[in-house]
Amino acid sequence: MKLNKAFFVVLALLAIAGCSDFRKLQKSDDWKAKFDGAMRYYEEGDYYRAIALFEEVLPLTRGKVEGEQAQFYYAYAHYKDRQYILSAHYFKNFYETYTRSELANEAQFMYAYSLYQSSPVYSLDQTSTREAIQAFQIFINRNPESKFTVQANQIIRELQVKLETKAYHSAKLYHKIGYLKSAVVAIDNFAMDYPDSKFNAELQFLKIEATYIMAQKSIPSKQRERYKQVVAMYEEYAEDYPDSAYLVQAGKYFDDAVNKLQKLPKLL
Repeated sequence: MKLNKAFFVVLALLAIAGCSDFRKLQKSDDWKAKFDGAMRYYEEGDYYRAIALFEEVLPLTRGKVEGEQAQFYYAYAHYKDRQYILSAHYFKNFYETYTRSELANEAQFMYAYSLYQSSPVYSLDQTSTREAIQAFQIFINRNPESKFTVQANQIIRELQVKLETKAYHSAKLYHKIGYLKSAVVAIDNFAMDYPDSKFNAELQFLKIEATYIMAQKSIPSKQRERYKQVVAMYEEYAEDYPDSAYLVQAGKYFDDAVNKLQKLPKLL
């Protein structure tokens, strides 16, 4: 019990000493001491204090070598602190300000990478995902020989899969909640955007199903057109996806659509 108390006392004293050193640096007029302190806190993983000191150093080091370093590590401190939107902003500021810096290439990559880190799960809004893809593509176009180019290409593919997954679930959701026209449009858009997707067999079946349901619910004058669409879509589906797990059910819609078309003249 005494050892525990002693341990916490030592920790408290160290914390007080650390705060005291930090306060002294904040009050100091020596920008070099502040810069060195900010770098030390950064290396120690104390990004809150590093950011605070870098903010004081930046206006005092413009035009100096330390100013370039301060701005670069200021951006990195935000990144390490998981403030990805801010780190993206500061990395962009860096490579636009120090275009000829040896660090500009890394800063441009980290701008895109910060956007990538802020990209949410597929079910949420994907604006930052699209921004990250665009940023990585610009990076690759400008820096084809960069050591970060391979990683940038890998991340683009990962983010494209996320957008593909988002579009897939959105199309399925329209179908599930009964917005069948919207489902058909979403499925058509998906097929154009992702022609090689593994989800196309399922979505094209859902398109047949949605059109069949719409035909059933349509007024007689619309039924003929929609049942004909079901027949045509099934024939194309059977050719494109002969091994699909949905082919049997799609065939049932096809058979019923053919029967309905044969009977429609009697109904009109």
